[in-house]
Amino acid sequence: MGDKHQFDVHQHVTDQIIKAMEAGAGDWQMPWHRSANAITRPRNIGSEKAYLGINILALWGAAAANDYSHGRWGTYRQWQAKGTQVRKGEKSSVIVFYRELKRPREDDPNETETVLFARASRVFIVEQVDGFELRAADGAALEDRIDPIAAADALVVASGADVHTGGEQAFYSPADDRITMPDRERFIGTETSDQTEAYYGTLFHELTHWTGSAHRLDRNLSTRFGDYGYAAEELIAELGAAFLCAELGISATPRADHAAYLANWLKIMKADKKAIFTAASQASKTTDFPVGFAPDEMADSR
Repeated sequence: MGDKHQFDVHQHVTDQIIKAMEAGAGDWQMPWHRSANAITRPRNIGSEKAYLGINILALWGAAAANDYSHGRWGTYRQWQAKGTQVRKGEKSSVIVFYRELKRPREDDPNETETVLFARASRVFIVEQVDGFELRAADGAALEDRIDPIAAADALVVASGADVHTGGEQAFYSPADDRITMPDRERFIGTETSDQTEAYYGTLFHELTHWTGSAHRLDRNLSTRFGDYGYAAEELIAELGAAFLCAELGISATPRADHAAYLANWLKIMKADKKAIFTAASQASKTTDFPVGFAPDEMADSR
């Protein structure tokens, strides 16, 4: 019982993601770029809802580390409720959920305050389970959805973002509130992505930056991350692009210039065990922002 109470879920999840990032450091790829599971957003078998924030990264990392290719996860009891059985000896993956707890206020014991406590929950992927029949929609849920490229274009147009094409660089200019993208023909395929995936991964990276302006989500990271604010914003943009690509069924692709930020991201996470939680939470907000402007059929798919 003592060890259970000492389990630090923030530290555990952060360590797992750092381990996965360092394992991919040789080719400068994040865990969510390194296997087919990055296409599928993790989904809970009981509620049928997609996981959010840090839990997306935790489960993508667990899937990449074990070569899992599906996105359906559940607790031991949730799989039992489906009439299936987690195989003996299978190792669970840790996710995080928060519970509200009321406690006396330190400055006024007669008043109470509500605080959030992080708790660990252990889940298993469908490939660790016997007796569950994987339908096509379970293994590749996003393949049956609307054309992901058309959906991506519709999302950007509906968001109202000012996107200009031309030149050789991709960037968001806060002064002009404008996204600039190179001509499509400048994008080339790589070992992990084709030309189209590279284009949309880059566009969504810049769109995530666009959501952080003062008159949108007002994302100011200088207080939270100090001198690492710029690197943290780049990490959020990277996560936001990966989340949006997963939402639309487009393989997430790392931009070449992310190599320069990887060392700083690792420094942030090693110094602050909750930093990746903050970044993932911010990234989830950024993806919700443009999707909120998307056509009804896309919003319904969430």
